[in-house]
Amino acid sequence: MGVSVLAHPPSALGAAFRRDGTLRRFPRGQALFVEGDRSDRVFMIVRGSAIVFCTVPAGRDVVLAVRGPGEVLGDLSALDDRPRFATAVALDEVEAMVAPRTSLVRSLDDPGAVKELVQTLVDRLREADRRGVEFASRDTLGRVATRLLELADRFGVGTAEGTVVDLPLSQDQLASWCAASRESTVKALGTLRSLGCIATARRRVVVLDGEALRRYSAGSS
Repeated sequence: MGVSVLAHPPSALGAAFRRDGTLRRFPRGQALFVEGDRSDRVFMIVRGSAIVFCTVPAGRDVVLAVRGPGEVLGDLSALDDRPRFATAVALDEVEAMVAPRTSLVRSLDDPGAVKELVQTLVDRLREADRRGVEFASRDTLGRVATRLLELADRFGVGTAEGTVVDLPLSQDQLASWCAASRESTVKALGTLRSLGCIATARRRVVVLDGEALRRYSAGSS
């Protein structure tokens, strides 16, 4: 999802980031931006991954998305010039092109950049709609299976054993992303392990049987 700054041929948005942006590194745990901040910069991830979340009044963090290479962060707040509505934190070491908000605004004069931004927004709307359907129609097992498949598709590395995902999501973060409690998420992971769908280690998941995982994601056994 998103438009890669390293795409060939280069994307219009990528050209704007290369022209006006600076490559920055964010160590694991560092915030790229914080909810409520001024929206004076936009980010395009080149390497690594970031978690995006909001903090609700009770003080609990609600995970909205995990973003990876090629994806733009901070674009909505940059476009409407309103404070950040979420926080983005590096899950591992992140390299990102960081450009001023004005660069994104100027890129709206380029039809190619507008098309890419619209596609990004459409993708996110579809993502939000899918999550709404998941919440209404799937139990925790199905939602956990869906998130694991998404991680494997986007960040997984194929091996003889299976698709390996080395992504430092904590169980609490995964549970929030699945709109479930930590306890029910841990139970779902255990069930998927016992069914032979996955193997787990600290901050690592190996998808052993992708087809079976897709069946559980779809709500069928």
